[in-house]
Amino acid sequence: MSIGIKVKKGLDLRLAGGVPDGTATSECRCATVAIVPDDFTGLIPKMEIREGDPVKTGQAIFHSKLDDSLKVVSPVSGTLKSIVRGQRRKIERVIVEVGEGEPLRFNIDGVLSDAEAARNLLLASGLWAMMRQRPYDIVPAAGTRFRDIFVTGFDSAPLAWSKTTFSPEEVKALETGIRLLSLLTDGKVYVSRRPGMGLPDLKGAEMVDVEGPHPASNAGTVIAAIRPVNKGEIVGCLDLPTLSRIGSLAISGILDGTTIVAVTGSEVKKPSLVKAPIGAEISALLKGNLVDDGRNKRIISGNPLTGHKVTEDGYLRAPYRQVTVIPEGDDADEFMGWASLSPKKQSTSPTFPGHFLSRKLFNPDARLLGGRRAMIMSGEYDKVFPMDILPEYLIKAILARDIDRMEQLGIYEVAPEDFALAEYVDTSKLELQKIVREGLDYLRKELS
Repeated sequence: MSIGIKVKKGLDLRLAGGVPDGTATSECRCATVAIVPDDFTGLIPKMEIREGDPVKTGQAIFHSKLDDSLKVVSPVSGTLKSIVRGQRRKIERVIVEVGEGEPLRFNIDGVLSDAEAARNLLLASGLWAMMRQRPYDIVPAAGTRFRDIFVTGFDSAPLAWSKTTFSPEEVKALETGIRLLSLLTDGKVYVSRRPGMGLPDLKGAEMVDVEGPHPASNAGTVIAAIRPVNKGEIVGCLDLPTLSRIGSLAISGILDGTTIVAVTGSEVKKPSLVKAPIGAEISALLKGNLVDDGRNKRIISGNPLTGHKVTEDGYLRAPYRQVTVIPEGDDADEFMGWASLSPKKQSTSPTFPGHFLSRKLFNPDARLLGGRRAMIMSGEYDKVFPMDILPEYLIKAILARDIDRMEQLGIYEVAPEDFALAEYVDTSKLELQKIVREGLDYLRKELS
């Protein structure tokens, strides 16, 4: 028996360039891959190997400066090509040249029956670093014991692709991953899914059927509906591909360093699914698949709401599931600019004709379409924010660095991604996700 949740507040952005149903998956060959330490929030990296050293799939590249048992590993075998550093010698990315070599084999004895063995396996394989905790939306500390663990089984973000068919081997890997994770929590392992998406009931997990618009897939939405996070509690969060990697590792002892990437967006000739190494080259993922229309393009590693802006010579960023290409918009020349009443413009406001064209697929660009101004208490965040939280007041408390007020308004329950839609509809053009990230970091620093 599963739990049913219906999300009433939210917004589905109907954008052109989604992956059609039934699309076959192609292979991508990369010369190099890169791991970006900034993708592992809360982890300060310290290198374990040097430039020119050989590396195996699953071998540690760097570990946490505060705990050397918490590692981030290479997704491929090859050679460490370069360590790119920025100001104050901050490690910006670690580039591995893809080569030949056997993957690292992990000891899997007792990992499905002993909590310490299970924890050590996840730490050594880098899969622990792919999980996040609430509160603070950071990589959990190595010794964390979770109240509950939530697995996001689908993605409702714009243009996102979710797996809908599962072979018996894939189901076995997922159930093995649940069995391992159940050793790390005193509560339950919850797995969310869309009704009818094809994901069967998984043994050992509490299935959660979620209906409604985005952000229905967000871990925060599901956690708030089932059992909100209180002060002093820690909840683990991960996605379905990570759960599958955990299960396959526990079965075979070999880390799966690949991912399926949805290449989407209106500036892509043919939206497609590509199997590639984690941290793959963007140029390899997009090779020969960009529209040649003379327009400048915005390449986003991730979805349009929460993804990272990258260049064509950049690399796939965590969570390694999607690349979106849309027009940059810096070469646009249109009558009345952002105030244009063209039906081609998507808007949540009934002032614009596009508001009433709910079935139309829109082709937006990356322009801000408006100027930043003082925060307006209009209640517009509440229309797309499904959690039982007052988002506008929470944002004001974060800006004021009022810790007591932040705690009262539910900051322990939220992550930056929960404010992505509020940022999209915000007439004040505030960088809400950045504000929330800074607020969480400030709170963690002050309370640690």
